[in-house]
Amino acid sequence: MALANRFRSGISFFKNIAVSDSVSSVRSKSLFPALRNYATASAQTTANVKVPIALVGENGNFASWLYIAAVKMNSLEKIESDLSEMIEAMKTAPIFAQFTKDPSVPRGTRLAAIRDACDQAKFAEPTKNFLSLLAENGKLKNLDAIVKKFMQLTNAHRGDVKVLVTTVMPLPPAEEKELTETLQEIIGAGKKITVEQKIDPSIYGGLIVEFQQKVLDMSIRTRAQQMERLLREPVDFSNL
Repeated sequence: MALANRFRSGISFFKNIAVSDSVSSVRSKSLFPALRNYATASAQTTANVKVPIALVGENGNFASWLYIAAVKMNSLEKIESDLSEMIEAMKTAPIFAQFTKDPSVPRGTRLAAIRDACDQAKFAEPTKNFLSLLAENGKLKNLDAIVKKFMQLTNAHRGDVKVLVTTVMPLPPAEEKELTETLQEIIGAGKKITVEQKIDPSIYGGLIVEFQQKVLDMSIRTRAQQMERLLREPVDFSNL
């Protein structure tokens, strides 16, 4: 019960966080108009699609616009599969991966290579168009990060929630089960929770829980840092 009680003490942290379900407030950059057109070109009559969780930063924007396009085209699973295959191909063929990301390679050459690879792999047209868009604008170097963000959205779309728990040593099965049950209460019924454990001795003890862009840091390292800052603050003896 101790683990669950420690975790429950931080529940109010999550309740005070309101996460927008729209990307409309995210700052646009020069390439984003093209992405907006990509996301809306397929279905002007389709109801507005909202992302299940708000992502920030350039990679988050790419992932969000791709998600919107995939939902409108009813191609979410296929695009997800295509992108996973592309990431795996780049891992197993590092020369090809380096070629696609090398800024010295002419844009046309890089684009042709990507389109050819997509054709050989029989990727869906939306996947091919998106990868071509990245190739044209020199953004393939961010593909791995974009795909990870995109997977966060597809998992949330299905109701899957991936939780990263960082501790100094692996949680015993009983404590992992207890933590999962507590998280289920917080996240809500109907959501499939997958707990991934990460070992990091540098946190000294306690745990850090991350999911859906939220972080609950109950590590001894963070508490020690907070105490150090408190001790460094000057004391006003006039109020004593």
